Amino acid sequence: MSKPRYYVTSAIAYPNGRPHMGHAYEAIATDVIARFKRLDGFDVRFLTGTDEHGLKIDQAARAAGKAPQAYVDEMVAPFRELDEALGISFDRFIRTTDADHKALAQALWQRMAGDLYLGRYEGWYSVRDEAYYDEAELVADGDGTKLSPHGAPVEWTAEESWFFRLSAYQDRLLELFDSQPGFIQPTSRFNEMRAFVAGGLSDLSVSRTSFTWGIAVPGGADPAGQQHVMYVWLDALANYLTGAGGLDGEWWPADLHVVGKDVVRFHTVYWPAFLMSAGIALPKTVFGHGFLLNRGEKMSKSLGNVVDPAAMVERFGVDRLRWFLCREVAFGEDGSYSDEAIVERTNADLANGIGNLAQRSLSMVAKNLGGIMPVRGPAGDSELRLKDAFAAGTENYFAAMNALALHKALDAIMTMVAAANGYFAENAPWTLAKNDTARMAQVLAATLDATRRIVILAQPFMPEGSARVLGQLGVAADAQDYNDLNTPVEAGLQLPAPAGVFPRITLEG
Repeated sequence: MSKPRYYVTSAIAYPNGRPHMGHAYEAIATDVIARFKRLDGFDVRFLTGTDEHGLKIDQAARAAGKAPQAYVDEMVAPFRELDEALGISFDRFIRTTDADHKALAQALWQRMAGDLYLGRYEGWYSVRDEAYYDEAELVADGDGTKLSPHGAPVEWTAEESWFFRLSAYQDRLLELFDSQPGFIQPTSRFNEMRAFVAGGLSDLSVSRTSFTWGIAVPGGADPAGQQHVMYVWLDALANYLTGAGGLDGEWWPADLHVVGKDVVRFHTVYWPAFLMSAGIALPKTVFGHGFLLNRGEKMSKSLGNVVDPAAMVERFGVDRLRWFLCREVAFGEDGSYSDEAIVERTNADLANGIGNLAQRSLSMVAKNLGGIMPVRGPAGDSELRLKDAFAAGTENYFAAMNALALHKALDAIMTMVAAANGYFAENAPWTLAKNDTARMAQVLAATLDATRRIVILAQPFMPEGSARVLGQLGVAADAQDYNDLNTPVEAGLQLPAPAGVFPRITLEG
């Protein structure tokens, strides 16, 4: 029987500078979802990558004295390296300069041809956002300078352009939103985008003639002899189809696009309209996560609070960083981090919680039972209470994960950790070792099995540490999926010598 398919994407990064913690957070969250689905029996395709065209890249390359292609080749490397450091299990790292992507974007353009017309664009454009804005959307800084809604400089732009009849899709988009409210998540993003579309849509400029660093509009020059390149967002959004295998690719439609809240409009208004125009199915869900704040402040070079996520991995370890960001930040809302918060949270959950549970029970098995997995005895009252706590916790975990409430899934795991540690303390196997070794063995067997269940569920969040703990628990590599939750390790197995996986850390290292 074939597995159900699940296609999940992380918004591709714009490699104009070093990757920051926001990039890391989005990559980690999407990876957690992909790993969860794989463990739950799905055949998963996970796409991420880099968006490499547009005026901003063209200007940065010129400033660096390099050709745009050479510039992006150099700039992409740190993003690939960060994904590797974070344990991101992507199936393809796409670059919008890839040959198959260029061909697909041009094919998509041709499918949309009935909604494209030549005109002249005059209006406000933000190079940093790579976005057009109406006058009403602009904000003013202290001296009255016009800025985009995200605080980026804007400039008045006038040039010949191909336009997309976005205005023709207002009613269809509203019908989509109202018939499928789960298309945009969380609810706050849905409300924002529905209000935006209901307020009226203008046709969208989808090509540029003032620079050449982009995918050429198919068909050559326009009747006036102008050469056009595609608007970077039309090019970038098409990457999801490239990653699916083509305009009619086997992996399409996507089950989930994970994007930052600042680009939700592109993914939930422009993108579905492009697809409708081309006669292509829509993605099932777009989830707009919040911003990651450094000690409550948005990260910016001017504030000097931009943090290198690779340095954070080196300092705290990849598992601690992944755990903290998913546990501390409610997925969909803004969240904050600091060195102190990472140390406090991971010491509490991993060192004192999961790590302590595993280390105490494994050490007692090594000391008192020669490292042999003990036999599980008949369930008494305390075992039945533990069983009930785990049944409820597991149910809550799966409900939260399927609802993309990653933080609530970790809450569920920690309720099970508390229940298992409580069971261990209540039954005091260190006392039983003196007068009832049979009962001690039963308690240790129940504790080890509870730890096994916890760590199997925790795998999407901390794959490296989970693999190490499961190895010490004697869990075979082919017995770590969710369908193995109710399959305990066979009694009599010789376990490896225990070693701490999540030691306590301090700010001093």
